[in-house]
Amino acid sequence: MRNPPGEHAGAAASEPTWLAEAAFQLNDRDFGRARQLIDEYAGIKLSLQKRNMVYNRLLRRLRAHGAHSFGAYLDLVEADHSSERQAFVNALTTNLTAFFREPHHFELLAARAADHARRAKAPLRVWSSACSTGEEAWSIAMVLREAGCAADIRASDIDSEVLRTGTAGVYRSERVADLEPARLKKHFLRGTGGNDGLVSVRPELRSMVRFFQLNLQSPEWPRQDRYDVIFCRNVVIYFDRDAQKRLAARFADMLTPGGLLVVGHSESFPAAHPAFRSCGRTAYERAAG
Repeated sequence: MRNPPGEHAGAAASEPTWLAEAAFQLNDRDFGRARQLIDEYAGIKLSLQKRNMVYNRLLRRLRAHGAHSFGAYLDLVEADHSSERQAFVNALTTNLTAFFREPHHFELLAARAADHARRAKAPLRVWSSACSTGEEAWSIAMVLREAGCAADIRASDIDSEVLRTGTAGVYRSERVADLEPARLKKHFLRGTGGNDGLVSVRPELRSMVRFFQLNLQSPEWPRQDRYDVIFCRNVVIYFDRDAQKRLAARFADMLTPGGLLVVGHSESFPAAHPAFRSCGRTAYERAAG
């Protein structure tokens, strides 16, 4: 018998990839369970339209553990003292980011930094509260360094894997391809030899940023001094309205009077809080008092 087109002789002994994947069915019960768990662990509300995304991302974790079904994998996630729980959260966390994404925010930050450098001796305290792989935090650092503004920058995320990338500060050259040559030279070192095709943030930039893990919906945050600027972009779209209100109130408490809160292009959750007033495109200022 002839082999089907594109299948080599001898392949019949092994199961086709599509058939092997078809054996893993994400049924309604397990999909609902996964949605409930990511809400419980990270406060992320996944819509019913995210089923394919959940399937594709968790299938990798099933394979890594040799689990025979999604239900068996979720049992592993829910087990007491599970070491898989963080990997589950990492898998379902969306981490779309770029250097100087939404440039108008960094123009606003540059103006604030220049003003702060003229009138204050203390460093400008900035928090990148959903920093993903670090591009936002390093963009903030570049702006403040260029403004000659002393800075204390913190960067947090719930995902432990992306925090490792951000802390390392090493990226493929394509990630910085859109930066102006002068900015690229000022803030990055190009890899050579085995590191060809990579860039690394310079030590002068690295000393400005500290990374830490944080779930924004955790009942308690680490004790922190107030910030002058907080970036929280493109994350609360996954939170329900009550969680958004709570977060706006917490950010109000964390900002100095006149401090700046920057949110994502489709977000407006601070607008309903009396402590904030709009001061630009998706940017809000902390009112005094």
